[in-house]
Amino acid sequence: MNRLLVGDEVEVTTGNHKGMKGKILRLDLERGRVIVEGVNLKKRHLRPTPQTAGGIVEIPHALAISNVMPLDPKTGKATRVKFEQRDGSKVRVAKSGAVIPAPETKSAEA
Repeated sequence: MNRLLVGDEVEVTTGNHKGMKGKILRLDLERGRVIVEGVNLKKRHLRPTPQTAGGIVEIPHALAISNVMPLDPKTGKATRVKFEQRDGSKVRVAKSGAVIPAPETKSAEA
């Protein structure tokens, strides 16, 4: 189990976007990068195609995984994570002692 999971609410702790909060959209553990919704937006100029209108689009770019911290569900502030065995399963625990729940995963409906 990782300290961060896709769908977690996180806060940026360093850099130009310090203090911004958002949800994790993508997590790349091999490269140590994370993409957070609404943070580190870059402008991309798109040429119009038959499917899209084109124009200037803002897309999120990756941040270093060490520059974000998950939010404590009890206090709403950034917190460090430790792991404990509770009720026979491994859970993520915040500094306040509150369990950080695993985010809801999207079920594939066919």
